[in-house]
Amino acid sequence: MSNSRKWREYVAALSATLITAAAGTTVGWTSPTLPMLLSQESPIQTSEDQSSWIASIMILCSAASPIPASYLADRIGRKKTLLLAAVPYIIGWILVMLAANVPTIYASRLISGLGYGIAYTTAPMYLGEIASDEVRGAMATLITVMSKFGILSQYCIGPYVSMLGLASFNIALPILFVVTFSAMPESPYYYIKAGLKDEAELSLKKLRGKHFVRDELESMNSLVTENMKNKSRWKDLITVRGNKKGLIILLGIYFTQQFCGSTAIISYTQQIFDAAEGGLGPAESSILFGSVQLLTSAISSQLVDRLGRKPLLLISSCGVAVTNIIIGAYFFIKDLNSEYVVSVKFIPLVVILIFIFSYTIGLATVPFAITSEMFPTNIKSKATCVIQIFVALITFAVTKLYQVVDSNLGTYVVFWGFAVMSVAGVIFILILLPETKGQSFAAIQEKLYSSEKVVYEKDEDQMASVKITL
Repeated sequence: MSNSRKWREYVAALSATLITAAAGTTVGWTSPTLPMLLSQESPIQTSEDQSSWIASIMILCSAASPIPASYLADRIGRKKTLLLAAVPYIIGWILVMLAANVPTIYASRLISGLGYGIAYTTAPMYLGEIASDEVRGAMATLITVMSKFGILSQYCIGPYVSMLGLASFNIALPILFVVTFSAMPESPYYYIKAGLKDEAELSLKKLRGKHFVRDELESMNSLVTENMKNKSRWKDLITVRGNKKGLIILLGIYFTQQFCGSTAIISYTQQIFDAAEGGLGPAESSILFGSVQLLTSAISSQLVDRLGRKPLLLISSCGVAVTNIIIGAYFFIKDLNSEYVVSVKFIPLVVILIFIFSYTIGLATVPFAITSEMFPTNIKSKATCVIQIFVALITFAVTKLYQVVDSNLGTYVVFWGFAVMSVAGVIFILILLPETKGQSFAAIQEKLYSSEKVVYEKDEDQMASVKITL
C-alpha cells in the first residue's frame, strides 16, 4: 500500500507526537531564556551555576518516571499513559508563569521532567504498534520531527517575548495534545495482550480503514500469544540472548546520540553562537539552526524506510565526528589568537549547521524507529523503560558537564571530546547494528533471537552459505 493510503495511521501518529513537541519546548526553552536570566536586567537574578541546573535538572528528573510509565503502559494502555504525560507539562508551565525566584523555576523543570520521561517511554511503543511494516520507521521518526518543531518554536518566539509570554504559548501544546489524542485509537497490540481481541480488531479497522486485512490481526495475535507465553521479568533483559543483544545495541546508539554533543548544543545554542562571534546574531543563528533541525528531521522520516536504519546512522555519526573536530579547532585557534579568527568568523555558523544536519538525519531520528521494533511485546515496556532512564542520566551528564568543562578547560576541549565519542559510535554501529528496514516484528525478532548464524566459505569461486547452530 502506498503511504497516501495510510493517512489514518499518520493522523494518529501526529496527534500522539504533539506530546513530544511539548517535550521539545522544554528542551529548547533554555536557549533563549538562560541569556535573559543571566543578564543584568533579569527579573530573576541567576548565576551561571544555577543556569546549568535549570538546563539539566529537567532531564535528570525524567529518569524517575520511565518505571511507572512502563508499568502503566502495560496496565492501563499506551494511550492513557501518554495522556497522563500532559499533566506535568501543564503544571510546569503554570509554575514558570508564576515564578518569582530560581527555586520555582527548578520546581517547574523537575515536574516537566516527569512528563518528558513518560512521553519518551511510551511514544515509541505506541507508534511502533499502530504502524504498518512499510512505514514503521517513518512513523517513529515523527517523535523527533515534532520535538524539533517544539525546539524551533522556542528559538523563534523566545528572544522576542517575555518569559510569561513564552510559557503561555508553550502550555497550549499539551492542552492541544489532550484534546486531539483523546479521539485516537489504542494500540491493537495492547488490546491483544490484555485479551481484548474484539477491541483490537476495532482499533486496527480505525487505523487501516478499508485496507484492513484480517490476516494482519491474526499475525499480531499469533506474535503476541507467542511472546506472552513466558512472563517477562526485569532480569530477562540481560539473561535472554536476544533481549541482551537488542539492549546493548540501543544503549550504544543512544550513548552516541547524546555524547556527540547534540543536547548541549541545543540547550546552549545562543550562548555558543554568542561565544563564537559569528556573522549573524545569536538569536537569528539559533532560528536558522532550529529550522535546519526541523527540515532535516522531516527528510529523515522519508529516508529511513528507503535507505535503511544503518546507512543513515553511519552517515550521521561520521558527519558529527568531523564537524566536532572542526568546531573544536576553531575555538582552540580563537583562544590562542582571537584576531586571526575574525576573517573566518562565519565558520562556526556554517559548521554547526552541518553538524545539526548530520545529527538530525540519523542519530536524532533513527534510534526511535529501532526502539519501536527491537523487542517482543512481553518485554518491550521494560526495555523502553531502561533505555529512557539511561538516556536521561547521560543527557543530564552532558548538559551539566558542558558548562563545567567549558568554563574550566575551554570550549575546544568539549567539542574534541564529543568528536572522540562520535568516532567510537561509528565503529559500534558498523559492527553491531543489524538492518531492520521493512521487516515485520516477527522477522526482526527471529534475527535477534535465532540460535543460528550464517557464515560463508569460498569454494571454487562460488560462495556457499552455511548455517551453524550456536
